Amino acid sequence: MQQKSNLLNTSDHNRNAAGLTYVYPVISRRAGGVSIGINLNPNNACNWRCIYCQVPNLKRGVAPPIDLVKLETELRGFLNELLYGNFMQDKVPPEVRKISDIALSGNGEPTSAKEFEQIIELIGRVKQDFHLPSDLKLVLITNGSFIDRPYVVASLKHMAKMNGEIWFKLDSATSKGRLQINNTRMSMKRVFDNLKLATSYCPTWLQTCVFNQNGQPPSDEETLSYLEFIQVLQQNEIALQGVMLYGIERTSYQPEASTLTKVDESWFIAFADKIKALGIKVRQNF
Repeated sequence: MQQKSNLLNTSDHNRNAAGLTYVYPVISRRAGGVSIGINLNPNNACNWRCIYCQVPNLKRGVAPPIDLVKLETELRGFLNELLYGNFMQDKVPPEVRKISDIALSGNGEPTSAKEFEQIIELIGRVKQDFHLPSDLKLVLITNGSFIDRPYVVASLKHMAKMNGEIWFKLDSATSKGRLQINNTRMSMKRVFDNLKLATSYCPTWLQTCVFNQNGQPPSDEETLSYLEFIQVLQQNEIALQGVMLYGIERTSYQPEASTLTKVDESWFIAFADKIKALGIKVRQNF
């Protein structure tokens, strides 16, 4: 029997890869290297329920109280192992042995953590004590629903000084599509307002997942609404960095999992080209 590789890969974002509560490494397709993940939702709770979500036992809710001392200890310890230990050699394929970013993501919406502002300050403090790349990004991967909370706004101001970047989820620009895909009733007006707020503080990308459901790709109505929403952003001078367009790669743990498959590559490329035609940069991960 062939021995299973111990190397990390893009298909496995196991939050327990380092045996820690809050800190986990992943090989990120979008970041192109090792992303140091910060999981602020170890209780598997999120205010949304995306049908492609890879979190097992996902439940509705928010982040639990965060043990800041433990988080700092884990982050310092893992950075030390990445920089001076054997983790890169033992766990990371040679072609991606670089630290690409520190990413606030995990098993739910990270900005639901009440200590979010303190966490951003903590990360900044820890970074100063290590010889990290000067261009290392601090990435917030978010559904955008808490962006307008005062403690999140204050955090974005800190992030802006730390090479911060926001990846703002937008899988559909219709109410029907957002309810079907993300199980949220957050209005497009609020999406617009929160995107405007996000871009005013940090470079912001739209992060969009596309897939077949029951063998069908997103409808013409869905794709047209998406393109029209981008045009509305442009008309209102909301400066996006671009769109991160990606297909499903990992197995969903949601009830709809069996209905989800990758879109055809030709469909994916054609949709990306339509976005580019609007003058928007697209990062593609089929």
